Amino acid sequence: MFKYPNGRAYEKKENERTWHTRASDTYGNRGMTLEADLNETNAYYLAQGIAVIHKKPTPVQIVRVDYPKRSAAVIKEAYFKQPSTTDYNGVYRGKYIDFEAKETRNRTSFPLQNFHEHQIEHMKQVLAHGAICFVILRFTTLDETYLFDAQHLLEYWERKQQGGRKSMTKAEIERHGHLIPLGYHPRIDYIQIVDKLYF
Repeated sequence: MFKYPNGRAYEKKENERTWHTRASDTYGNRGMTLEADLNETNAYYLAQGIAVIHKKPTPVQIVRVDYPKRSAAVIKEAYFKQPSTTDYNGVYRGKYIDFEAKETRNRTSFPLQNFHEHQIEHMKQVLAHGAICFVILRFTTLDETYLFDAQHLLEYWERKQQGGRKSMTKAEIERHGHLIPLGYHPRIDYIQIVDKLYF
């Protein structure tokens, strides 16, 4: 069992669950989560010398471990040390890149509750230092993935904070975002979008 620093038990959210293979999935995308696709893409970028981008590990403090056998240890209790910021960071063409990846099964909107206050604050700080910051959003049921600049996300977050919509519509994401076609190598070639937007 994992717990937050305040002692509250960690519960998996809908958008964090593991997706299992469905008969309707295409062969190239069967059972693949956005995270798996991005990790595969980043490994390709690294191997080809294109960019150095890694998933940030979530800091965890292990509290209780059982040793049922001498050769095996089982973690029984652990705590997240601190709230994580965004999922990925690294360097591309001499610029720092920082981004978050989120999925939804909604077809017509993307809930802003998928983001946390500390992630939004982190993105503001990254942008203030002139770095490249964005989110990668996937509509899983539509099999569509978008690169969405963090500045636009902050505008919609502010709208929510002022009592407006609690989500971004699909039309808003299509208007300000950039559809990333799915490929084979790399799986999600978001760097081609980064080149057009930031260089």
